[in-house]
Amino acid sequence: MENYRKESDLLGELSVPANAYYGVQTQRAIENFKISGQLLSSYPEFIRGLAFVKKAAAKTNYELGLLDEQLYNKIAEVCDELLEGQLHDQFPIDMIQGGAGTSVNMNANEVIANRVLEKLGKPRGDYQYCSPNDHINLSQSTNDAYPTAIKLALIQMNQKLVEKVKTTVAAFRAKGTEFQDVLKMGRTQLQDAVPMTLGQEFEAFAANLQEDIEKLNNNAKLFVEVNMGATAIGTGLNAPLGYANLCAKNLAQITGFPIVSAPNLVEATPDTGSYVIYSSATKRLAVKLSKICNDLRLLSSGPRAGFFEINLPPMQPGSSIMPGKVNPVIPEVVNQVCYKVIGNDLTVTFAAEAGQLQLNVMEPVLSHAIMENIHFLCNALDTLREKCIIGITANKEVCLNMVRNSIGIVTALNPYIGYKNSTVIAKEALESGRSVYDLVLEHGLLTREKLDDILDPKNMLQPHK
Repeated sequence: MENYRKESDLLGELSVPANAYYGVQTQRAIENFKISGQLLSSYPEFIRGLAFVKKAAAKTNYELGLLDEQLYNKIAEVCDELLEGQLHDQFPIDMIQGGAGTSVNMNANEVIANRVLEKLGKPRGDYQYCSPNDHINLSQSTNDAYPTAIKLALIQMNQKLVEKVKTTVAAFRAKGTEFQDVLKMGRTQLQDAVPMTLGQEFEAFAANLQEDIEKLNNNAKLFVEVNMGATAIGTGLNAPLGYANLCAKNLAQITGFPIVSAPNLVEATPDTGSYVIYSSATKRLAVKLSKICNDLRLLSSGPRAGFFEINLPPMQPGSSIMPGKVNPVIPEVVNQVCYKVIGNDLTVTFAAEAGQLQLNVMEPVLSHAIMENIHFLCNALDTLREKCIIGITANKEVCLNMVRNSIGIVTALNPYIGYKNSTVIAKEALESGRSVYDLVLEHGLLTREKLDDILDPKNMLQPHK
């Protein structure tokens, strides 16, 4: 037992590793919640969010005369260490837990308190000099500190996700430029439609994802409204007058984010609407990304019995039984990430709905689902860009031959020979295997000169005069 120290709480004594900065309540959480295997330390932005909250709270308490200068300075120093990435291994609790986040809040309180004690030359666990509850958690409750830390984490994580989307958009846009002269057939309902360029198709992928940057940023703006000073249920019990607004102001100054105090703290404490709408933005991004990956897999299908309009970079052998087979493994893995994100959004919906009265106790699984979504999407976007998009090449001849042999180009004749005649030509071409071009001339519907002009594929890429 010399490698342990004894700490006590409401339930009695418990052994805590002697060299741990966390304390008894964190130790109980380690033992109680062996659920996902994803620890608080897996999400550094979350720990930074907790550090921001505790630093702003200490500053506010000091300014209101509730905390002496020496203790405030030491707490601020430790919070800065956490912001720099130190001591993150001291947050070993599972992201999914009971208790509405109490374990997370106490984990932060204990780590900060024990590191302050170390700076003061006191032994860990000697909380008379710096207490997790009386000093680090002063004027707070888990019910305002925890959701505020989540929101600060999500603001940081959203910035990272948006950057990943931007670089992926740029990669698709570069391919759009590279493929701007590659003529191909467009398709609707998997049937030949009208000609387009491969560049237009890839530019459309870029534009499709570009839209989501604004959606993510707009929805993340809802996180700047926090309920610090609400304490347990929003009434502000045990927080001094003026604490809420001053703490929000300090948070804004420390984080650089435009943090404001919620206008109604009783409403804000159980409210999870901002999480729901932001989660929906990650789902929207996932749906779009998955559709694009479906298209990439179709366009690269073959190589002999599929579309084979593009080549994806070969990443690994595709079969243990079929020699030479190479599968589109990168789009496939991104598809699977997107399914996970869509499922997590449903978890957020259920967790948000499960709130009762003055608190939503399901915030741990709710926050974990959103953070996991952002983490997965960031990795998926990097993987798709680096291992797939950048290395895509076009099969120009395959694309062009499909245009020349397609019945779909008969659509361009509608304004000149009418829908009925176009239908007759299309049906005959389909049944006989002959070209649309030859059949139009044979039926005497157009002169060769006029037909050549109309059916020039380049004239079919934009509205006609």
